[in-house]
Amino acid sequence: MTNPNWQQSSYCQAANNCLNLAAGPDGTILLRESEAPDVIVTTTPDKLKAFILGVKAGEFDHLV
Repeated sequence: MTNPNWQQSSYCQAANNCLNLAAGPDGTILLRESEAPDVIVTTTPDKLKAFILGVKAGEFDHLV
């Protein structure tokens, strides 16, 4: 695999406490934490969209 073009939110101020995303070669989305860059999670755009909508709707507020 070629090196992914990792992106980080402009809201992330701490260099070691961020979530990075990149496009995978097969249309997937790659996710990693800046604290553990060798651990990469792969998902689909539809699943990531559903997760983001759930976060915006407060479905996970009980976890923090």
